[in-house]
Amino acid sequence: MLKIAWNHQYAHPLPEGHRFPMEKYSLLPEQLLHEGTIADSNLFNPRRASDEEVLEIHDVGYFKKLKDLKLTRHEERATGFPLSEALVQRELFITGGTIQATEHAMKFGVSANVAGGTHHAYRDRGEGFCLLNDIAVSSAFAKNSLGVQQILVVDLDVHQGNGTAKIFENDPTVFTFSMHGAKNYPHRKEQSDLDIALPDGTGDKEYLHILSETLPRLIDETYPELILFQSGVDVLASDKLGRLGLSIAGCRERDRIVFNLAFRNKIPIVFTMGGGYSEKIATIVEAHANTFRTAQETFF
Repeated sequence: MLKIAWNHQYAHPLPEGHRFPMEKYSLLPEQLLHEGTIADSNLFNPRRASDEEVLEIHDVGYFKKLKDLKLTRHEERATGFPLSEALVQRELFITGGTIQATEHAMKFGVSANVAGGTHHAYRDRGEGFCLLNDIAVSSAFAKNSLGVQQILVVDLDVHQGNGTAKIFENDPTVFTFSMHGAKNYPHRKEQSDLDIALPDGTGDKEYLHILSETLPRLIDETYPELILFQSGVDVLASDKLGRLGLSIAGCRERDRIVFNLAFRNKIPIVFTMGGGYSEKIATIVEAHANTFRTAQETFF
């Protein structure tokens, strides 16, 4: 069964005019339920990540400032969100959701979080709509609590997973792969174990060829026991922040490649939503829904 973390706090309201599309976190599960891709039994209400789990990755000083709402104005602006107690709780539920999805993936082969993929958060700071790095915290949990010895992060959001890359730069047990827009945020990139920086306008054919050539090789070379897949849909040509040129069909084929490789190689996979900023909310929801549909079709 495809187990999916979802909590009503994921759709925490932001001030009017804020560009982050929070409504997608409510609309996506509604769409998947309406069309019959999933049932209520697929959804689980995640717990909050514990302080101990968060502190396996994040610095105690930064986490304390976050919980006490003591970020400086500069630090708050870097996150892109107005800081509040509700926002911090949202981040803890998202991180807990990815942790629990990791447990479910080890049991069922695949699991998901209707949120997460907060790959811009560093150990000591937040950036780019990311306060806590759920990918990194869940990787630490998988190693410490589930006996996983080798992890592959497949980050296909249009923005480089800079925080994740920096966190694991000296950790050979987590291989970080980021395929992203060369000229997109963040403007100062970190060094992942493998970065593929794509020129503006890269379309379906070239993108899918590169992914099809690269990911099987990485699996053969790294022998992962778990894949964490950041499945942002800001690679679409319609995305306001993306600069790449994928179609809806191309983005779905991207997901099919990743899930098929995980399924054929019997590697548990967790996927998180990541970014998506197309002008029409329907486009964002459809692209994200395709990821869930493809996972369901591939594994079940």
